[in-house]
Amino acid sequence: MKKTNRVLITGGAGFIGSNFIPYFLQSNPESQVINLDKLTYAGNLSYLEEVAMNPNYKFVKGDIVDSEGLEAIFMEYEINQVIHFAAESHVDNSISGPQEFINTNIVGTFLLLDTARKFWMTKPGQYKSDYEGSRFLHISTDEVFGSLSLADTELFKETTPYAPNSPYSASKASGDFLVRSYFHTFGMDVVTTNCSNNYGPKQHGEKLIPTIIRKALNKEPIPIYGDGRNIRDWLYVLDHCRGIELAFNNGRSGETYNIGGGNEQTNIEIANSLCEILDRKRPLEKGSYKQFIEFVKDRPGHDRRYAIDASKITTELNWLADEYLASGLEKTVDWYLEYSL
Repeated sequence: MKKTNRVLITGGAGFIGSNFIPYFLQSNPESQVINLDKLTYAGNLSYLEEVAMNPNYKFVKGDIVDSEGLEAIFMEYEINQVIHFAAESHVDNSISGPQEFINTNIVGTFLLLDTARKFWMTKPGQYKSDYEGSRFLHISTDEVFGSLSLADTELFKETTPYAPNSPYSASKASGDFLVRSYFHTFGMDVVTTNCSNNYGPKQHGEKLIPTIIRKALNKEPIPIYGDGRNIRDWLYVLDHCRGIELAFNNGRSGETYNIGGGNEQTNIEIANSLCEILDRKRPLEKGSYKQFIEFVKDRPGHDRRYAIDASKITTELNWLADEYLASGLEKTVDWYLEYSL
């Protein structure tokens, strides 16, 4: 008889987590999901109303830096799987206040790993009989790899050396290395995914795409850092959710998988595209929303280009991004027009 997966999902009320949980419960109806979230400013339980009454879903308010709280959750729910989203993630905030990033992204990841290890394993390389097959999936970012040149055709691979340039990316890199160490030292079943820039419904208003939409609709200056030519590889959040599920269910233990949308765009191109969509859907009396675009002083350490080589997850796990950038941006604008910012 197959054991029930009792999956602890950390940070499930955040942007990616609140998209992932409904998707995961629908595609894995036999699994039980315990959503642990601190409900900081970036967490929103209203984004999970569709699963609130699902008997296989439970929300627990708590913090991954609370080791006693983590132990109590593992005991009460007999957690045998972990999918770890919880993180401080806004680069600007990591510049103005890095300590919270160190606490959550490094200390919190360590405490979560170590709680799982102690609960699942008797000694290095040996799982308790009831917890054979337990897995820890860690969600990370392409920012750990640093920056690519605008002139390059190079892409970030799983083997690219880490070179983080912000307190945020440095804290995520540290978490990645901790996860790696628990595989090599303790024989713990871990998998890491490193994703490119996500976009789509439910993203917090501080991020680039929601900021552009909100500022445009309010007829306020739309701030674009520097010359606007910084390039990001844009990944629709539900494509990312599929990749995470595949890595969780079928990824090889100890491996990392890059997940990228293959949609390289400059920030100014993204801003122009969003303004054009809004021009059609919510036209101004006169002119285009592009008139509100304003270049502002660049942020410190602003990486010039990120781009993901997703060939490993494509080859091994048969993952491909389904969403084209144009249609994904259209869906994103539609969501924000309906639910506002």
